[in-house]
Amino acid sequence: QVQLVESGGGLVQPGGSLRLSCAASGRTSGVNAMGWFRQAPGKEREFVAAIWWGGTATYYRDSVKGRFTISRDSAKNTTYLQMNSLEPEDTAVYYCALDAGDYFSYNYARNSRTYDYWGQGTQVTVSS
Repeated sequence: QVQLVESGGGLVQPGGSLRLSCAASGRTSGVNAMGWFRQAPGKEREFVAAIWWGGTATYYRDSVKGRFTISRDSAKNTTYLQMNSLEPEDTAVYYCALDAGDYFSYNYARNSRTYDYWGQGTQVTVSS
């Protein structure tokens, strides 16, 4: 089993920044990729970003490109989501997820069914 714990959410003004962290523990030897998803009230969960553990590949949804950066610390089994220039539309519960597969592409990473483990979520609210 793998446990994922997110942290770093909170309330921020438009244009501000937040950095989310997601630490994986347990049986993490088979990590293939980690991703971030978000869900706003009344909306479906949507892909935000993903990073491959086997190399440098990363993917983002179009609306966050240039504003969000996903990174990882393999030694700590932790992924980070640096969010800059936040907008009210970014308000949502952010979830991290871990994939234990052996493939990585944009369509693979953006599919929530790819992921085997999920964190409990952390609230991000962008409001003045």
